[in-house]
Amino acid sequence: MSDVLLVVVDAANVVGSVPDGWWRDRRGAAERLRDRLAADGVPGRDGPLEIVLVVEGAARGVSSVPGVRVESAPGSGDDHMVELVAGAGGERPVLVVTADRELRRRVSELGAEVAGPRTVRP
Repeated sequence: MSDVLLVVVDAANVVGSVPDGWWRDRRGAAERLRDRLAADGVPGRDGPLEIVLVVEGAARGVSSVPGVRVESAPGSGDDHMVELVAGAGGERPVLVVTADRELRRRVSELGAEVAGPRTVRP
């Protein structure tokens, strides 16, 4: 069992949690979130982390950087995040960052911890 925390971040939900004009440049907003995660990690979470930022729609194609793997969801971002959590198979701790109620329910059923957007975006 790996003790490295897998942090799955719902880019669209986190970016959309602050009305700062993100809708004019969804890709740029996702890149800024990626860069913040790479620089700051997840406040309050010590120890090794594997951060996966899941993007969809206009933000598809954002590249990974050291410290943050970016995955472009081929379809539904929510479904992709559920697949990532299921792929961890309960063998490691998982934290999903989203405010989406249905996604929170789905990943909680798979044993993931959930936290809201403010966890990574003040």
